[in-house]
Amino acid sequence: MTIKAPQVFQLRAVARRLGFDMSDTELESYRSLMAGSLAAYAAVDAMPDNLPLVKYPRTPGYRPAGDENRYNAWYVKATIQGAPGGKLAGKTVAVKDNVCVAGVPMMNGASILEGYTPDVDATVVTRLLDAGATIAGKAHCEYYCFSGGSHTSAAGPVHNPHRRGYSAGGSSSGSAALVAAGEVDMAIGGDQGGSIRMPAAYCGIVGMKPTWGLVPYSGIMPIELTLDHAGPMTANVADNALMLEVMAGIDGLDPRQGGLPATLPSYTATLGQGAGGLRVGVVQEGFGLPNSEADVDDKVRAAAAQLRRLGATVEEVSLPMHLVGPAIWTPIACEGATQQMMKDNGHGFNWKGLYVTSLVDAHSAWRHRADELSDTLKLTMLVGEWFIQSGRGRYYAKAQNLARQLRAAYDAALSRYDVLLMPTLPVKATPLPPPDAPRALYVQRAFEMLANTCPTDVTGHPALQLPCGVSDGLPVGMMLIGRHFDEATLYRAAAAFEQAVDWKRA
Repeated sequence: MTIKAPQVFQLRAVARRLGFDMSDTELESYRSLMAGSLAAYAAVDAMPDNLPLVKYPRTPGYRPAGDENRYNAWYVKATIQGAPGGKLAGKTVAVKDNVCVAGVPMMNGASILEGYTPDVDATVVTRLLDAGATIAGKAHCEYYCFSGGSHTSAAGPVHNPHRRGYSAGGSSSGSAALVAAGEVDMAIGGDQGGSIRMPAAYCGIVGMKPTWGLVPYSGIMPIELTLDHAGPMTANVADNALMLEVMAGIDGLDPRQGGLPATLPSYTATLGQGAGGLRVGVVQEGFGLPNSEADVDDKVRAAAAQLRRLGATVEEVSLPMHLVGPAIWTPIACEGATQQMMKDNGHGFNWKGLYVTSLVDAHSAWRHRADELSDTLKLTMLVGEWFIQSGRGRYYAKAQNLARQLRAAYDAALSRYDVLLMPTLPVKATPLPPPDAPRALYVQRAFEMLANTCPTDVTGHPALQLPCGVSDGLPVGMMLIGRHFDEATLYRAAAAFEQAVDWKRA
């Protein structure tokens, strides 16, 4: 683009937005002083973007229909063959459609972004291909990922493979449905309030939200830097651990990874160690929530008893701050996402990581088409902007301060136990709201299930969803929470349970 100096009338409008009261003479003076800055902008504009190279050939793919897309879980089918060998050779992967895949369309569930094609592969995409995986395409997700249901995408609802007409969960809705239906072996998910674990629970698969920063978020459309997580979604624990081994580690493009251990463990090495000797704390506050279903609580307690039979020490533990976790999460999610993802066009400022500049440009169009945003995102933005303006950002700031206290509460419990256990969600999959659903039901179906999942997005602890039973034909999931960077212990406990219990009969 050509760098142009603002005219005086344009600079006057900028000054007014900044609260400056300037005469035209003053504005002209400042305008002349901009020359050096404008020259610097022109120099930057002339340089190529410093983006990672795209390593594997691909075509744009196509949008499947009919029997080829039974659950409306696919956005694009596009086969990208990875390296000829590696840990994931022979494995097929669906990529959540907020993750950049160069040359393949991406809409992140949003009509506004439809037509955008990234020019870069996310780090996790490159790592999966380097490990021999085959990318099978892009999976539908919720409208800019703001829903725990599967009904907000501009492309229509994603159906649960266990029962058509029911939610597949969100926001990684298509990822979960495709894995549960057996159409792919693995999928990339994203999690800011539970968006890996919620659809994994509704669809009966394994979903890991890793420790914050363990998996680089580079090349994935951000929502809120302190909440953003990416992780693996698979049909079984072994594949999940294997996929995380490939995804995890420093990429040099995500500053959140500064606290990573120098050497990461082999997550698959723990899978056969059994549950003997593990200390499991069953978190009382994760049960009996106002919307908890009794059969869900019962199935999860039965799963905890099974771990005891497998040799683990299983005890009840009280963690009162878990109940205020959703309250702490709310200002961070509402104000943070409104400012960063929307007003700052995704990537925001004050960030040393990778910026996908083409995505910044494409996403900025939302201002001219804001009425198309989903009701869930509109609600989030109305709340966020109100408190940014009326509260001057102090509630976001206070919530971030309280986040350290919330993290310390989990850490204290995890000093006594290796794993904390609770229901992933208080409910089983719910019916999709009808097309003419009142706004209240539309919003309810998007946010009613996240009470147990969102606190660990704030604290950054790893949390794994594992199917543990079926009730009324629908999956029930339990969540295991571990110490920071101790995903290996979660996989050990989950593998022991999975090997001992056929959850589809439990």
